[in-house]
Amino acid sequence: MSRAKSRIQTDVCGDCGSADPSWASINRGILLCADCCSVHRSLGRHISQVKSLRQGSWQPSVLNFVNQLNAHGANSVWEHLLLDSAAPKSLKRKPAPKDAVHPTKADFIRAKHVQLAYVLKPTFQAEEGSSLELELSKQLHASVRAGNLETSLRLLVQGADPNFYHEDKGSTPLHVAVKSGQLSQIELLLVYGADVNALDAQGNTPLELARQAKQSVIAERLLEVMYEVTDRLTFFLIGKKPNHASGQHLLIPGQSKKEMSEQLKIARGKLQLVPNRMFEELVMDLYDEVDRRETEAIWATSTLNPDSGAVPFLPTNPHLSATRNQGRQKLARFSQQEFAGLLMDVLLDAHRRQNMANLRPMDGPLPAGLAQLKAAALAPGAAGVGGGIRDSNLSDDEPLYDAVASDDDYAALAPVAQQVKLLMRQKKSVLNHNNSFG
Repeated sequence: MSRAKSRIQTDVCGDCGSADPSWASINRGILLCADCCSVHRSLGRHISQVKSLRQGSWQPSVLNFVNQLNAHGANSVWEHLLLDSAAPKSLKRKPAPKDAVHPTKADFIRAKHVQLAYVLKPTFQAEEGSSLELELSKQLHASVRAGNLETSLRLLVQGADPNFYHEDKGSTPLHVAVKSGQLSQIELLLVYGADVNALDAQGNTPLELARQAKQSVIAERLLEVMYEVTDRLTFFLIGKKPNHASGQHLLIPGQSKKEMSEQLKIARGKLQLVPNRMFEELVMDLYDEVDRRETEAIWATSTLNPDSGAVPFLPTNPHLSATRNQGRQKLARFSQQEFAGLLMDVLLDAHRRQNMANLRPMDGPLPAGLAQLKAAALAPGAAGVGGGIRDSNLSDDEPLYDAVASDDDYAALAPVAQQVKLLMRQKKSVLNHNNSFG
């Protein structure tokens, strides 16, 4: 079967061919039926980032990017060997729409998206003194100038670095895509972990290049991406986002005037002392849990049998430690009220860390009173992080991110750089998985 023929009908499920798909996998660039989506959801966001086409909240440029990638051959990247007439006959055949979800569709989807069994492995030889990743990254740097998303996706899947800095050109692929006005290429690079704060040889970020070129749509999108993490948490709580164009970058939901309990005060104090790296991990996990809860709510109203394909907690991510995975899964045990309280505390602390980053040098002394707060948090019997909103079923022997920072750890990172690092780490696990062919 030729690739041209495989593109004739693209408004079908990319994994089984069912008509009228109602879901999409953003990082895979394909549309999905409910059956196949249920399998994708069980794999976790580090494999497939799914969103409802009918009920999901979409950024227009993201939806356009997914539709473009789907229409122009994303599946020919994921199913290259199935479309190759010279491929071995032993390859698992693609399921039909009426095939059983388990095991037929599920086994195929795992082979396709987890093991990457049908992806074309790069075969060309790198030049002397170079490496395969370097050659692929140079090709990506050139590819994003034009609109061929399929080529860029293939290069990323094969091992190209989305943050490759071209020494001769003095820029990264994201700088090139911005200069060329390629918004869909920008979205693809961002999905695969491109750093929106990377500097070119002149010291410009992609956002600064967009503003210089008066690319207002691209500039607005890059600004949104810089605050995507806290925006997502805020929107989950109150259904609103900050107006970044007016300089408002963090929207703190209204707080109860009720006096805080001593337990909650201690819990918030301990959260303030969590090292930056651990705080970032907590925020990343909350981001994933917000996505799971939002998708689960849509799933419950959009399928005939909502219990089939439900994801009651975050799937295990093999790139994370067992302790981290256990902590992530415990988030599902928080009630809506408890989870909202934890999100509120994290947003408040993100705001505090932003102010600290603006006011205090990285190597400056701790603010007055912090030593006493630190001592109180370390005292025997002090509540763990989120102590006032913890699920009573959670064992005290299994804390969620219960740690106290050293003075050196406390130095706050710049808030924008911190949020970008969160997204990059989150998406880097996707890239690492894509580059480990089974």
